[in-house]
Amino acid sequence: MKALVTGATGFVGAAVVRALLAAQWEVRVLARKGSNRRNLNALPVEIVEGDLKEVSSLEHAVAGCPALFHVAADYRLGARDPSQLYEVNVEGTRNILNAARRAGVQRIVYTSSVATIGIPADGTPGEEATPNSLENMIGHYKRSKYLAEEVVREAAREALREGMSVIIVNPSTPVGPGDVKPTPTGQLVLDAAAGRMPAYVDTGLNIVHVDDVAAGHLLAYERGQAGERYILGGDDMSLREILALIAALVGRRPPRVRLPYGLVLPIAYLAEGYGALTGRSGRITLEGVRMSRKRMFFSSSKAARELGYRSRPPVEAFADAVRWFRETGLLVN
Repeated sequence: MKALVTGATGFVGAAVVRALLAAQWEVRVLARKGSNRRNLNALPVEIVEGDLKEVSSLEHAVAGCPALFHVAADYRLGARDPSQLYEVNVEGTRNILNAARRAGVQRIVYTSSVATIGIPADGTPGEEATPNSLENMIGHYKRSKYLAEEVVREAAREALREGMSVIIVNPSTPVGPGDVKPTPTGQLVLDAAAGRMPAYVDTGLNIVHVDDVAAGHLLAYERGQAGERYILGGDDMSLREILALIAALVGRRPPRVRLPYGLVLPIAYLAEGYGALTGRSGRITLEGVRMSRKRMFFSSSKAARELGYRSRPPVEAFADAVRWFRETGLLVN
């Protein structure tokens, strides 16, 4: 079987490529000209240069591929130019789906995010059916992913009439090797391991190994129901628990000071103002701070039940991430 993978130079996309190759797939990847391709080094893949904003390049890339894994996304919080998020995440998704339909692709797995899924007010984990709305999306990244998923849902309905299947997967918070940028979560892991996080806020995340997310993509392709979406997550953890676990892995003391939201928010405003003056986004963003007001806990029970999805303990994800950051020189202690 041959598949096109978008976003293959990135964190989750590269993990999907590795999983496909391990399963004996023939893999073609879409990569922008001049992109950092270190995640593809030594991997036996066909590289086609193109861009989600260039329709002609997409038609060339997807030709002859019965399967498409659309993983590419612009994942940034506090982006200086939010229009780029919508161009890539929404319009780019529309472009690749249209190209896939014209090329006769049989089955598509689209990588969304738990950002599009609601969080129950009673504190229980969010599920695929937990309602949400565009008005509840905090920041442009979440808004762009919500709108992109709406595009995919409509395409999935149309695809059924044409004999094409579209399945949506919603990873939670992936951690592990290959986080080249790094992502906002990877930066958190790196900062914690380097001792640059002396305090924490009262929030929480659902942590999953990136390789388990990749395995979930293949399961969704093989067993997923057309038009359905599946949360690919792991364990719910408070930020305090996350930082304590990372500290134990690197032999540091975990932070013990909890910062109230009311104190962190003004700091974020100052950081955003400084970023506007310098043209650079800092580690503290209004978007990230506002998101931290909720514990982003989710359940993968549907994926476990319908796909046979499983996830390993979070400590393995953090250990693999720390080791990779050390091996690549990003973490020097």
